[in-house]
Amino acid sequence: MSNRTEIATLIVERLETEKTRLIADYAKTKNTIGFFYIDDLLPKDLAQKIYKNFPDLSLTKERKSIREHKYVAFQMNKYASILEEVIYAFQDSRVVAKISEICTIDNILPDEKLYAGGLSLMAKGNHLSPHLDNSHDKDRQLWRVLNLLYYVTPNWELQNGGNLELWPKGLKSKPITIESKFNRLVIMATHQKSWHSVNKVLLDEVRCCVSNYYFSKKPLLKDDDFHVTTFRGRPSQKIKDVVLKLDNGLRSSVRKFFKKGIRENPHQYKK
Repeated sequence: MSNRTEIATLIVERLETEKTRLIADYAKTKNTIGFFYIDDLLPKDLAQKIYKNFPDLSLTKERKSIREHKYVAFQMNKYASILEEVIYAFQDSRVVAKISEICTIDNILPDEKLYAGGLSLMAKGNHLSPHLDNSHDKDRQLWRVLNLLYYVTPNWELQNGGNLELWPKGLKSKPITIESKFNRLVIMATHQKSWHSVNKVLLDEVRCCVSNYYFSKKPLLKDDDFHVTTFRGRPSQKIKDVVLKLDNGLRSSVRKFFKKGIRENPHQYKK
C-alpha cells in the first residue's frame, strides 16, 4: 500500500510534468480567482483504491442547511488508512513547495488539524451555495490562501452535477464550471473575492473529494479582511439571497464579540 511519502512523490512528479502550463494557467487567472487543475494526478489504480475506501455516508457528518447540503469526514483514524495517507501527502513539504512555486505564493503552510478539510461527499440533491471560505484558520492566526480539491469518483461527468463553480466576475455573471472529474486536482485561491459553489448533484451516486487548505501569515489580497464563511443565493434565488445575507450578518456579529466563535468548531482532526 502506498504511504503518504510515496503518494507525495507521485504528486510532485505529476505537477512537474505540466509545471509550465500550470504556472501560466494560474498567472492568467490570479487577478480574479487564481486557479488551475491537472488531470490523471495519480496512477489510475491508486485513485480507484482511494475512492473505494471512502466511508459510507452513514459514517460521516451531514451538513444540511439553507447554505449547503453535503457530508464531511475529518476524524481520519476512524477510516481506512489510505484516506489519511493521501490527505497528508498533500501536506508533504515537497508538494507544498511545488504548489507554492506554481502559484508564486511564498511561505504557505498546510494544516495538520484539517480545519474544514478532510473528505467531502455529495449525494443526489446535495449542493453548496455560492460562498467565500472562512478567511482564517481555527485559531484566527493564519490566513487561508489556497483550496486543494482532489476528485476521485470514477466516470464522473459534467451532466452529473456536483461540479465546482467559480464566479470570477461576481455573482451577477455566469460562473466557470470545472467538472469534478475522476483523478483531477483543482487548486484555487481563497480571498474575499473568490466566490465559488458546487451545483446540485443530479445522479444517484456519491461524488467524493479529498480536501486540503493551505494558509499563510499574510492574506493574498492587501485589502483582505476577516470574514466568516459567507454564503449568497444564486442570481435567480432572490429571497434566499436576502435570507443568507441576514444569516451572514448575524454570524459575523457574533464573531466580533467572540473571536473564535461561541464554541469550538468541531470540524478538525483531533489526534
